[in-house]
Amino acid sequence: MDAQNRGQGEIDPADQWVLNPETGNYELRLDNPAAQPPSPRSGEAPPRRDASGGAPRDSSGEAGGRAGRRQAAARGADAPARRKGAPDTADLPGQRSRRKGAAAAPPPSRRKGKGAKKSGKKKALLWTSGVLGFLVLATSGGAYAYYQHLNSNISTIDVGGAGSQSSFAAGKPVNILLMGTDKRTGAGNEGYGDAGSVGHADTNILLHVSADRTNATALSIPRDLITDIPDCETKEPNGETKVIPGTPDTRFNTSLGQDGRDPGCAMRTVQELTGVKVDHFMMADFNAVKTLSTAVGGVPICVAHAVDDPKSHLKLTAGEHTIEGEQALAFVRTRHSFGTGSDLSRIQVQQQFLSALLRQLKSKDTLSSPTKLASLAEAATKALTVDTGIGSIKKLSDLARELSKVNPKNITFATLPVVDNPAEKIVHATVVVNEAEAQPIFDDLQNDSSLTEVKKKSAPADSVLKGTKAAADDVRVDVYNGGAADGSAQSTLAWFQNDKQAPKTTNKGDAGTTVDKTTLEYAPNQADQARTVAAWMGLPASALKKGTKDAVGLQAMKLTLGKDFKGAGVPLSGPAKVSDNVQRVEADKQVCAK
Repeated sequence: MDAQNRGQGEIDPADQWVLNPETGNYELRLDNPAAQPPSPRSGEAPPRRDASGGAPRDSSGEAGGRAGRRQAAARGADAPARRKGAPDTADLPGQRSRRKGAAAAPPPSRRKGKGAKKSGKKKALLWTSGVLGFLVLATSGGAYAYYQHLNSNISTIDVGGAGSQSSFAAGKPVNILLMGTDKRTGAGNEGYGDAGSVGHADTNILLHVSADRTNATALSIPRDLITDIPDCETKEPNGETKVIPGTPDTRFNTSLGQDGRDPGCAMRTVQELTGVKVDHFMMADFNAVKTLSTAVGGVPICVAHAVDDPKSHLKLTAGEHTIEGEQALAFVRTRHSFGTGSDLSRIQVQQQFLSALLRQLKSKDTLSSPTKLASLAEAATKALTVDTGIGSIKKLSDLARELSKVNPKNITFATLPVVDNPAEKIVHATVVVNEAEAQPIFDDLQNDSSLTEVKKKSAPADSVLKGTKAAADDVRVDVYNGGAADGSAQSTLAWFQNDKQAPKTTNKGDAGTTVDKTTLEYAPNQADQARTVAAWMGLPASALKKGTKDAVGLQAMKLTLGKDFKGAGVPLSGPAKVSDNVQRVEADKQVCAK
């Protein structure tokens, strides 16, 4: 399938890049795709294309050619009205004349000397390279989303309360469920296995992007995991809401498609499983792998041994290869070529492929080619289905800017720790969560901690934990229950008074509101007391809320126990260390599939 030419006739996308002198950026113009470049005057050579595939250039090397400059010079404050049928370019000023004697000053992006700004083309590529950072993890679903013509390519599903409608503000983590379905739609996909599949959750990755955007964790959830699927609401085509009953002890992949479940049901299932609120979903089918791998010119992979799999039709010699299209799909689908031949081994291969695709997307070969970028954008948006919360060019663009801040070296792929299902007689047929090894990962995601070692700057709030601490019998604190288990306020009070010898503490009962995180509110002149309580409970600096006025008399601090409270004496500052047994793939490193 030619992603470049769908709906665009035979025009190369590179011909549609136009320099906007007001912003200094090259922009993709598709408002009149049938328009052709103006014919050259008699005796004048036609504009020729830049070798890089960019905008046409004349003999002077200037983008747009002389014909474009004449048109630009002809337009001005007193320019006559456009002739009937002429393309509307009012929203994009023409390039100003640079002929000898012209009064117009050169565009800012062309100025020389100290302090000169980067050229428009360089700025455009730098901006795009940042946006592309999130592309592969979202099955390439929006890195180029600011181009309005792609908006109609994107399919959306209203998941109601399962998702978030909030903006992607700095300082807040983002959780996105990335799904690849086994739906056999698209040319050439009917022969892959179950041609009548409704589209189950075949590949599932919970992408957690940290609040400070320094790191991301991509947690793969096996499709054959036995778990509980909760009741979920779905929106019917007529606008009505339908509740689909949940199913206990069933395969995770049936959280999508089965019994009419939509992606919101899968999002709710992930939340029940991990304790992490999923904000959005992005979903793609088989065509995504084929079209995206082709759009970037192929994905470099490595196999430790020769492969000849008649089921997936993957045939490779040992060593390095560059794969695309059907071969790329065969690579991510093969189940019997690597490892134990189970779905768990296939997950690891898919993670290696996604990491390699990410590196290819960030390469100069991709970023310097307008044709590749246009083809990639077209393929990506056509392959993507998202929730209505991000189902527009503007929202995808906002999301792209946030996710692009993460350096690929700080993206870690991991697989949810599981063990064979004891109820199954067939090895690896289905699996269940390995609670001991999975819980630290869930804690990491819930507490916005990274599986990647990231050097972070100390936040200004950390200073509150440094300094003198008050004696236990000087600590005054009122304890409220704001979402912890029943009796938590009383058990904490008993722990303070008996174990910590802090008699000036009080149980104030129900806080009246439910909070996710435990907090300690204190006055400026109670900082030493706050440090003492923080040390006792293992509170992070973010849990301490400093007031603006000093405490008067016997005024006490306010400790509100949130949902994260696990019991008196259990530290809240950090989760347990993630086991070294957890399978991981680092996005910036190539690993040969074995």
